[in-house]
Amino acid sequence: MSTPSAPLHLPRTSESDQLLRIRHSCSHVMAMAVQRLFKNVQVTIGPWTETGFYYDFDAPEPFTPQDLKKIRKGMQKILRQNLPFRREEVSRQEARRRIEAIGEPYKLEILADLQEPITLYHLGDQWWDLCAGPHVANTAEINPDAVDLETVAGAYWRGDETRAQLQRIYGTAFETPEHLAEHRRRREEAQRRDHRRLGRELGLFLFSDIVGPGLPLWTPRGTQLRSLLEDYLRQQQRQRGYQPVVTPHIARADLFRTSGHWQNYKEDMFPLMAENDAQRAAEEGFVMKPMNCPFHIQIYKAELRSYRDLPYRLAEFGTVYRYEQSGELGGLTRVRGFTVDDSHLFVTPEQLDGEFLQVVDLILTVFQDLELRRFKARLSFRGPGNDKIIGRPEAWDQAEAAIRRAVDHLGMESVEGPGEAAFYGPKLDFLFCDALEREWQLGTVQVDYNLPERFDLEYVAPDGSRQRPVMLHRAPFGSLERLIGILIEEYGGDLPFWLAPEQIRILPVTTAAFPAAQQLAARLCSHGVRAAVASSGERLGKLIRNGETRKIPVLAILGEQEMEADAVSLRTRRQGNLGTMGQARLVELARDAVASRRATLVP
Repeated sequence: MSTPSAPLHLPRTSESDQLLRIRHSCSHVMAMAVQRLFKNVQVTIGPWTETGFYYDFDAPEPFTPQDLKKIRKGMQKILRQNLPFRREEVSRQEARRRIEAIGEPYKLEILADLQEPITLYHLGDQWWDLCAGPHVANTAEINPDAVDLETVAGAYWRGDETRAQLQRIYGTAFETPEHLAEHRRRREEAQRRDHRRLGRELGLFLFSDIVGPGLPLWTPRGTQLRSLLEDYLRQQQRQRGYQPVVTPHIARADLFRTSGHWQNYKEDMFPLMAENDAQRAAEEGFVMKPMNCPFHIQIYKAELRSYRDLPYRLAEFGTVYRYEQSGELGGLTRVRGFTVDDSHLFVTPEQLDGEFLQVVDLILTVFQDLELRRFKARLSFRGPGNDKIIGRPEAWDQAEAAIRRAVDHLGMESVEGPGEAAFYGPKLDFLFCDALEREWQLGTVQVDYNLPERFDLEYVAPDGSRQRPVMLHRAPFGSLERLIGILIEEYGGDLPFWLAPEQIRILPVTTAAFPAAQQLAARLCSHGVRAAVASSGERLGKLIRNGETRKIPVLAILGEQEMEADAVSLRTRRQGNLGTMGQARLVELARDAVASRRATLVP
């Protein structure tokens, strides 16, 4: 019997210099094709992404799916012409002259931000754009059958909702048609697993235009799922000495000035709530909290702590708010209001290494229990992109050294992430790779010497002196919303038995079986099992289809023969048909599966 071959790896753009050049070049080819096919279309920016490329266009009419087919054919025609890409350096004045000659004002705004020398890339002798490159030498390096266009989305110029609304065409390109075929297969699978569709079908959450984009509404079933995850983590935290706290959703802007969020994170925060124009001008008033850490700091600081009080571990499921652009929102994975399983540990320098290792152990336990096995650790340190970091360099050196010690001690495989640090400290991030090879950041633990200094935190050391604690910021789930979206897609909606909002649905075959079904449901519920009775009175086939649509882990059929034997006939999603089983045995298995957080009814 042959073993299944490993899935074809689809390299991300950052993994291949040639793929980067191909994708960047394809964005220019696409823009050239668009301007050939449609009149009065202006191009703005067109970079590569980790999975493809895009270009933003200002077009008089919306692009349709049929237009994408035309553009793709236009691209293939250009690619087969074997046109060279040619780099040219010009002065700012010459670049301005050429832009004004073709009447594209967006390019003038881009030009204003560029440093000399200004570089242009020409595609043959027929099209050019401001660009730093790199590109392939000739379109002959790009296989026309390995290029595709995928979607059109709205985008604001420069990401500013007050500016012109543009149309963004997304595409992708690979080195071989085989890679593109695998990419298409995964796109189809992603659509099948899409948590936005499954969330509606399973009755977990919804979005309302009246409420606003990026603000999910959780149904009773979805709230049950959230509660299960929260209760699970609360139990883990109690065992590790965490103390629960609750903090407000808003605070004075001054709190976030002290923390540095106002100076370094203001563009991602909701606008200031001020009582009058004078307060608004002085930036005085209240803001929706983007982080929970400054609140936990205030709880620590409410009284003088002794070294005997440390580690001091505070934990909160705190909802925070980010003013994401509407075009960047995406189901539960990118929202404007989300709940973080946030904890902050205040420790002595001597306790830092031990507490860090315990936090990592908690994160790994969570991943194991949620069946999230494909992940890697990233050392998110200072580097390019961290232009707003705060604090002394020596404090950063200490924090980064602590993370390296922990990773070395655990023998954990890791990758470097220069520039991925938070503005107040470095992190160890856990990146989960889902069934479609998409990466998601979930758990994180951060070492912070800077906020304790900015808020002047102290503890009394054994010699009676006042010393500065170190903070650990920690979130095994990360965003609860993102985690649920990832879990729905990873499981394809088939949640493990212990996590399913409705674990067992009892299907009475006849009206006479209904009282017995209610009794069995009550018996299961008394043992902590989430069971319900299908009460619609429809035929058995329809009841089974309804249960399968809702992806109920276990369907228990109760007819006349089953009642006589005090049994049920079981259909399960993960283990198939289990045949007839005594009701007492069902209760025993279900109770044990809940207690042991089992993925299936039968071990």
